[in-house]
Amino acid sequence: MLGARLVATGLYATGLGVAAAVGLGGVGTVGAALAFNRLVLQRLVGRPLIAVIMVTLGLGMVMRGATPLVLAGIPGAIALPFPADPIRVYGVLVAPGKLAAAVIALVCAAAVSGFFRWSRTGLALRAIADDAQIATAVGIDVHRHFAIAWALMAAISVLAGTLWTFVVGSGLGVVLVGLKVFPIVVVGGLDSILGTVIGALAIGVLESLAAGYLDPLVGGGFSGVTSYLVLIAMLFARPYGLFGRPDVERI
Repeated sequence: MLGARLVATGLYATGLGVAAAVGLGGVGTVGAALAFNRLVLQRLVGRPLIAVIMVTLGLGMVMRGATPLVLAGIPGAIALPFPADPIRVYGVLVAPGKLAAAVIALVCAAAVSGFFRWSRTGLALRAIADDAQIATAVGIDVHRHFAIAWALMAAISVLAGTLWTFVVGSGLGVVLVGLKVFPIVVVGGLDSILGTVIGALAIGVLESLAAGYLDPLVGGGFSGVTSYLVLIAMLFARPYGLFGRPDVERI
């Protein structure tokens, strides 16, 4: 949301082009992420994971309330230079902008997956995610790699927020979409980017079907909780997800 709003600020308040506005959004969002990591999260290293989760959720609530006030008057939509006329793909009419957004999202997912799989920094981040204390013991600078992770997250968030705002028409609603991350990653698998993509598609199809078939029967809004019902069921049946790997424990 913050990245999308900063990009909109660059477009409408300063008159920048699309590329420059995305760059401005990237600088602002990365700066905010690094500042939060430096001032808050580094003080929570070694604390229970629930403390980190609650602090980041609190940050999200503050941003959700403050951003519309600070950037009041900035239009919510972002216009990207894509043709308006739909194109035919295998007999189906598709908006070029939505097709381009899907392609960019897939390229970003592939790039992130390759980064974590084949780069030394990605391997270090995976080691920290698995066990931060052991990673520190073997010489990995945890604080530095936390900063890298937050900067990477912020850069991707700018692209994601911009594409979402272009497709949907408003960037503020992306905050609520972020809550879908929990059922998506649990269904797909916490350690599988491919599983996350497939989980996102599955959750999206499930909610669409529930909105069409179940909402008229049980009341509007039920489709919004179906993903969380699936989350609960998955935690009981397969807590490491469809494509995740169970923890190996020595007995």
